[in-house]
Amino acid sequence: MDVPRILADHRLVVDEVGTRLLEPCLRAADLVCASLRAGGKLLLCGNGGSAADAQHIAAEMVNRFLRNRRPYAAIALTTDSSILTSVGNDFDFDQVFEKQVQALGRPGDVLVGISTSGNSRNVIRAVDAANALGLHTIGLLGGTGGALQAKVGLPLTVSCTPHTPRIQEGHLLMVHLICERIEEIMETPA
Repeated sequence: MDVPRILADHRLVVDEVGTRLLEPCLRAADLVCASLRAGGKLLLCGNGGSAADAQHIAAEMVNRFLRNRRPYAAIALTTDSSILTSVGNDFDFDQVFEKQVQALGRPGDVLVGISTSGNSRNVIRAVDAANALGLHTIGLLGGTGGALQAKVGLPLTVSCTPHTPRIQEGHLLMVHLICERIEEIMETPA
């Protein structure tokens, strides 16, 4: 294990989030707030560690991030094992998020698709469904952004490293910045 290289790569990710990705993160927060204020909701999906990130974000929105406040409408599409297994069994695992977006998504809602490669087929199909239904789409991506880079309305792509753990660290930092900004906007009197 090359700890100095790992830490140096982590610092590169933090620098990328703090410079190139900061303004897009603020736009993502504005987009989510506009949807929530209009009665919309936040839908989230991803696989593996990205599924855990989707659940993490939904928990921050429904419960709290830093402030005790009213809950915000957010659903991680990764959590209902009956839906996931029935769709995977009866149709295809590539459709597990797409069908939920079709069932739950409404124009003006926001879908966040999380994929470190940008090529997760089930996330791509969810984004395609969201775009067809008039949802706003945000991608937490890595590397070149893969196929999702061009499909999402707002790509937040950690491009300075090919290493999945560092990309995930960048995603977490962006998520925390976005959550803090959402609370700041939503809890400030107009």
